[in-house]
Amino acid sequence: MSIDIQKIRKDFPILDQMVHGKPLAYFDNAATAHKPQQVIDAIDEVYTTYNSNIHRGVHHLSNVCTQAFEDARVKVQNFINAPHSHEVIFTRGTTEAINLIATSFGESFLKAGDEVIVSQLEHHSNIVPWQLLEKRKGIVLKVIPINDAGELVLDDLDDFLTERTKLVAVAHISNALGTINPIKTIIDRAHAKSIPVMIDGAQAVQHLKVDVQALDCDFYVFSGHKIYGPTGIGALYGKEEWLNKMEPYQGGGEMIQTVSFDGTTFNELPFKFEAGTPDYSGAVGMGAAIDYVNAIGLENIAAYEQELLEYGMEQLSQIPGIQFYGTAKEKASVISFIVGNIHPFDMGTMLDKLGLAVRTGHHCAQPLMQRYNIPGTVRASFAVYNTKEEIDRLVAGVKRVSLLFA
Repeated sequence: MSIDIQKIRKDFPILDQMVHGKPLAYFDNAATAHKPQQVIDAIDEVYTTYNSNIHRGVHHLSNVCTQAFEDARVKVQNFINAPHSHEVIFTRGTTEAINLIATSFGESFLKAGDEVIVSQLEHHSNIVPWQLLEKRKGIVLKVIPINDAGELVLDDLDDFLTERTKLVAVAHISNALGTINPIKTIIDRAHAKSIPVMIDGAQAVQHLKVDVQALDCDFYVFSGHKIYGPTGIGALYGKEEWLNKMEPYQGGGEMIQTVSFDGTTFNELPFKFEAGTPDYSGAVGMGAAIDYVNAIGLENIAAYEQELLEYGMEQLSQIPGIQFYGTAKEKASVISFIVGNIHPFDMGTMLDKLGLAVRTGHHCAQPLMQRYNIPGTVRASFAVYNTKEEIDRLVAGVKRVSLLFA
């Protein structure tokens, strides 16, 4: 199947606008992707036709809304090939999902001196929750290093994994560099020592086909807004055996079976981890986004985005003084760069005046920027609705700004 880019672009109303008098070219998709009309319509339908609190009502609207919410859970299950729908927990996104694991898994299984392994590529969301656990419980955080290309150095991983290692938590794809990590290798080597593994898939599910059963990961987390869905919704997949053993993350309605002042018993999965009224409109919207991606085909999206990545690297490479960060052999559609001595913020601000939306700064990966001894980068990240013509505009814009600062 070939992708009809112009047809796809018509699905995204936000793309048809002018910014500072120039047509918008949006290259900040690693931060958040835009939403097709199909997703917007699905959310609108919730509020205009069957909005009602779920699970607790016996009336018609509640039943319809409950069914739509649980249908969305099944869509997530099928999207990542989870064995059971009750292993899918709805969260506010990747960040909350990691915090849930750090808190619930940490309180249930970790003690002072136990080790959690992350990598030098991680987003702050997969660093800070473990540092908070360091303060609370005295665990030890260990870091897998990277080479200059932005690839994990796994030569000593087997020695890194000790009898004190209780969890490995790594990103599937780096948000700052686009590096695709060899997570199957990491999972297999950790499991050889009976160590569970959590994968941060925030930057992966929109680019790659994820099969949690084939990966055999213990936890996998991602956000809806990265895959053309709404903000404030995401999912945590966890193996049933772990989720049953873990303490609840929050207390309140829905996550209980019985409550008395003498004690409380908790609900079954997945409700044990979904306290309070959930974002059912967000879940439906994420389900619609999954339908949208499936209709195009992840394989088709991946092939097209790889084409954009190769074209962008080839064209940007012709700019004098450009320095790329993240040149891994296996890489998603993210290009991070600096030109000469131009500060990334200055470059990004000037590109914005040309209608070119890029991300600048440390990309919530300050330890990674410290590894390269830079303040940050300019990041252009591509999605299925981007075009080579837009990349040509980006290249021309970077050249123009470079001349201004020359």
